[in-house]
Amino acid sequence: MRVTGTSVDPVQGRRNPTELGWCPASTVPNLDGMTTHNKQLVVDFIQALFTKGDLDAVDRYLHPEFVDHDPPLPGGPPGRDGMRNAAVTFRAALPDWHSELDQLVEEGDIVVERFHASGTHSGELMGVQASGRTLVLQGINVFRIEDDRIIERWGRLDLLGLMHQLGLVPA
Repeated sequence: MRVTGTSVDPVQGRRNPTELGWCPASTVPNLDGMTTHNKQLVVDFIQALFTKGDLDAVDRYLHPEFVDHDPPLPGGPPGRDGMRNAAVTFRAALPDWHSELDQLVEEGDIVVERFHASGTHSGELMGVQASGRTLVLQGINVFRIEDDRIIERWGRLDLLGLMHQLGLVPA
C-alpha cells in the first residue's frame, strides 16, 4: 500500500522524490514551492537562450569565467561562445526550437536539469537539409552556480538519437 503525503513510501522504503529536490515537469511554469534562486536561474537561462533565441542570455547568465566541460556541439567553440553557437545552430535549423524541463534537482551550488527539446527541421542541421519533420533531443545538464551566475556545465545530449532522426546513422 502506498501512502501519499509522507516522505517515505512504506512499501518500497523510498523517499518522496519531490522532498529530495526533484521538481516534476508539471510544476515548471511557476515552480510552485520548489523554486530556489539557483533553479530559477537555470530555467530562465535555458528558456531565454534556447527557447527564445536570446543570445544576450549568455552574457546575463553565464559567469565571465564559464567553463563548459562538455561542449554541446562537436567541434564547436569552447565556453560561452560554444553555448551561443549551439543556440544559433539549433535555432537556425529549427526556428520553433523549444526546451521543456522534465526534472530539476538542486544540491548546494549544483543544479541538474533533465530535458527534452524539439522543433521543426526547417533548415540545414549537421549537413542535412530541411525535412519538415519534428526533431527531438533529450539530455541532461549539470550546472554549477557561483556569484548568481552559471560558472560550469557538464552535459550529455542524445546526439546519436538526433543523428538517427536526421538519417545520418542507421536504425
